Amino acid sequence: MNIVLVVGARPQFIKASPVHRALSQAGARCYLLHTGQHYDHGMSEIFFHELGLPEADVNLDVRSGSHAQQTGAMLVGIESILLHEKPDWTLVFGDTNSTLAGALAAVKVHLPVAHVEAGLRSFNRLMPEEHNRVLTDHCSDLLFCPTPTGVNNLAREGITQGVHLVGDPMYDAVLMFGNLAQSRSNILDTLQIPPKSYLLATIHRSYNTDDHMALRDIFTAFAQIGEKIILPLHPRTRQALAQIRLDPPTNVEVIEPIGYLDMLMLEQNARIILTDSGGMQKEAFFFSVPCITLRPETEWVETVQAGWNVVAGTDPQRILAAVQSHAWHVEAKPVEAFGNGQAAQKITAFLQG
Repeated sequence: MNIVLVVGARPQFIKASPVHRALSQAGARCYLLHTGQHYDHGMSEIFFHELGLPEADVNLDVRSGSHAQQTGAMLVGIESILLHEKPDWTLVFGDTNSTLAGALAAVKVHLPVAHVEAGLRSFNRLMPEEHNRVLTDHCSDLLFCPTPTGVNNLAREGITQGVHLVGDPMYDAVLMFGNLAQSRSNILDTLQIPPKSYLLATIHRSYNTDDHMALRDIFTAFAQIGEKIILPLHPRTRQALAQIRLDPPTNVEVIEPIGYLDMLMLEQNARIILTDSGGMQKEAFFFSVPCITLRPETEWVETVQAGWNVVAGTDPQRILAAVQSHAWHVEAKPVEAFGNGQAAQKITAFLQG
């Protein structure tokens, strides 16, 4: 079995790691195609190293650009690889431009597509990621859903063939690497922060970084919170802050993007996580760390339903109220909502037919 795995951004590297391992152990030939959507060392190379992924067979090195420029360049490069490799499956992950480009390139040359993390919906059409999800799902032959919510979303859109509830490979990865992070990461010592003495924040979604008022509101909330906040700064956010000449408040410690193990360590030991990242909402849930989502909605409704996630948007008063809330006393999380840590094996079995 010949599989082309299309990745390009750090959440995809995480999801691809357990899947690549399971496929390889099953004897599949895995061709790793890196679009180069994320290219900084802290956003790409270090993840390959820490996650045990082999060096990509090809890196298209697409880098930054408008959505059209990025997706178009990816389409051209991916099509060339697929025509040469003629894989049994093209495997795409998540909801980025790399996801959509991989799916479209494959269907245009009549090759089957499998989508890992299918069925997610924010129902916010202002998100580029939402369009990527919908289009990818509607042209995929196998759809691997992480939760029952994903299965139900697809059914409402008339997609029932090839749909499989497999669990979330990000949970697989946390089980694989969570303890390793505790033994290998020294990020807490480096930053000189005791466990549970800080909040952890990330901001990278374009509708936050491109909306200057939203970005100002988020940092106003951070200032009002007053507690120490560790902020690994995404390159897009750094550029946006420079454009509006906004300096983070003094209680926010800005650090460079960090690797997967360091991020897991910071997540496990944070008092609260504030983020617009879907992946971090889940990782907070896996580690039983309260999360505040800096968006008007979330795809991961299970984390909200379980009481571990509050959707606050960018309104400073709502963010501050969520931080100060005493409602973080919830029962043990239902981890089974995201599977049992065997998502990669289930995906492999379905791909093998």
